[in-house]
Amino acid sequence: QVQLVESGGGLVPPGGSLRLSCKASGRAFTRYTVAWFRQISGSEREFVAGHKWSDSSTHYANSVKGRFTISRDNAKNTVYLQMDSLKAEDTAVYYCAADQRIITSAVRVPSQYDYWGQGTQVTVSS
Repeated sequence: QVQLVESGGGLVPPGGSLRLSCKASGRAFTRYTVAWFRQISGSEREFVAGHKWSDSSTHYANSVKGRFTISRDNAKNTVYLQMDSLKAEDTAVYYCAADQRIITSAVRVPSQYDYWGQGTQVTVSS
């Protein structure tokens, strides 16, 4: 079992930056594919970014490419999402997810992940 706890959300003006953290506990995180998703109330959960442990590949939604960066610190069992040049449309609840067996074509699919955090709210507004 893996428990995930997100932190770092908050209110930021357009153009600002935030760094989200996702701390894992329960099992070593090294061989887990990890991802960030986001959800606006009433909408489906949307893929944001992912890191696949087996080949160290990173994957991004087109809407965040060049602005967001996913990284991980295995020694700290933590995954980060650095978000720069934030826009109002980035406002959502952000969730981290993890799973041991994700093929590349499934990195963006929320139903493929067994473990989820509780979410952290990000609001981009002036």
